[in-house]
Amino acid sequence: MKIVRTMELLTILNHCHRHRGFVYQHARFGPDKKSIEVDVRPREGSTAVCSGCHEPAPGYDHLPERYFEFIPLWGFLVFLLYRMRRVDCRNCGVVVEEVPWGDGKHQLTRAYMLFLARWARKLSWKETAEAFHTSWDQVCDAVEYVVAWGLEHRTLASIRAIGVDEIQYAKGHKYLTLVYQIDQGFTRLLWVGKERTIESFQGFFTVIGEPLAAQIEFVCSDMWQPYLDVIREKCSQALHILDRFHIVAKMNKALDDVRAAEARKMAQDGHQPLLKKTRWCVLKRKENLTSQQKFRLRDLLRYNLQTVRAYLLKENFQQFWEYNSPTWAGLFLDFWCQETMRSRIAPMKKIARTLRTHRELLLNYFKARKQISSGVVEGLNNKAKVTMRRSYGFRTFRILELALYHSLGKLPEPELTHEFF
Repeated sequence: MKIVRTMELLTILNHCHRHRGFVYQHARFGPDKKSIEVDVRPREGSTAVCSGCHEPAPGYDHLPERYFEFIPLWGFLVFLLYRMRRVDCRNCGVVVEEVPWGDGKHQLTRAYMLFLARWARKLSWKETAEAFHTSWDQVCDAVEYVVAWGLEHRTLASIRAIGVDEIQYAKGHKYLTLVYQIDQGFTRLLWVGKERTIESFQGFFTVIGEPLAAQIEFVCSDMWQPYLDVIREKCSQALHILDRFHIVAKMNKALDDVRAAEARKMAQDGHQPLLKKTRWCVLKRKENLTSQQKFRLRDLLRYNLQTVRAYLLKENFQQFWEYNSPTWAGLFLDFWCQETMRSRIAPMKKIARTLRTHRELLLNYFKARKQISSGVVEGLNNKAKVTMRRSYGFRTFRILELALYHSLGKLPEPELTHEFF
């Protein structure tokens, strides 16, 4: 019965994970009876391959037996045992041979690393390690191998539109600069940079090179000045579209500042607290208000308050996004900024000055026929935050970078002779 089981296991391995030039010789239980050990030997007459130049080379000697961890079967850990040959290569000298199931000094087989990396995309790295009775470090090594292979083999030849934004990854104003490809029908993470500086963002264009940067037609970003400077320098031919989401967010922040300041002043002067519990009444869109918030907003609009005037300016600006013509949108923007500058509401006047400064970039949204926007970027940012939240925060930038590329990069993966999933 033991021989039959051994033959069955070797048959399965030969069927799903066969390698030219090598033979599965014998399978047995390990000393602890909780693992399976499979001996591998070179096929008679096969020539070793140099790990440096990947060319056939004559043998030199053998190293001690080495364990390679394979995908678990039936709840048993599986190890491939092989004595690595050293070869005397005329190009590289005496080096260790290349084996098709392993990569360098990795203890895990290529198949097992890809297996763990795919599960690590669905589960947290800790949960993946616990599910397959391995360590967090092994899962990390697997993800690192798959990401490195994917970055080396990915294609960057057809990037038409990119979006750039930052997300906070740690306390103390620590940010990442993320660059996404946002072509219609295809989105992915292209690059992760530490900090949100000019030098950091320039690293992306160093990676893709000037010829590819010259092919970019659309760029979406917020109004962070380092981004604007780099885009102006590196993508001068592209249509630069400002992030609608951040513009609305800045306007809501200005409105909230007006409401908070006026509420404090009314409390100090002993007036009736009309603005109490009205924050979300004025910040939310009308269609998103609850019934109670609608009644409270209706009552609030009867008073001549700065908050009410600021709210009306904010709501009036929503018409800007409904235009299709850049010319008419520009006329509306000019009129809105003029009216806002007469309002004597300092936070809203600051917003108007900002919009005037970036007028041409705002109108590019209409020149692109509303086909390109940063809504996709915000969606990808949310996925990036989920990746970080699922791990309860990675401790180093390198590990976080690997996780983001692995989850959002849509990187190519090594091909296997069999799908183990």
